[in-house]
Amino acid sequence: MEHVSNVDQLESIKSLQSTIGKLENALSKMTRNGANTTLVKKRLKAVYIGLAMLEHGWNQRPHHYTREELAEARHVITGLSPSIENSYAKSKAGSPQRTLLERRIKALELAVQAIDDHSAK
Repeated sequence: MEHVSNVDQLESIKSLQSTIGKLENALSKMTRNGANTTLVKKRLKAVYIGLAMLEHGWNQRPHHYTREELAEARHVITGLSPSIENSYAKSKAGSPQRTLLERRIKALELAVQAIDDHSAK
């Protein structure tokens, strides 16, 4: 994986942790409302895997994911990118929302790269 500064590593990990929190809140709310939770569960698992792969690559933390789970996570994370990039394009320059989205985009790109690097081994 490309060299990533300690600041970018920390921001990426925090960004994915924040994303996980948002997805867990959405899942809880949707479950209470009786809504279909399949997509949110799929996204939540993918982001968990992305976070685990970053921590594996940067902090040598072990992970227990199969090649199939990694491939599925990569597919789901890649599918998230267009909507996040669309929100980014609509956000105001210098706004906290834009900064958050920049960090989320970078974190998801790094997670995909970490999955690719691991899968190539």
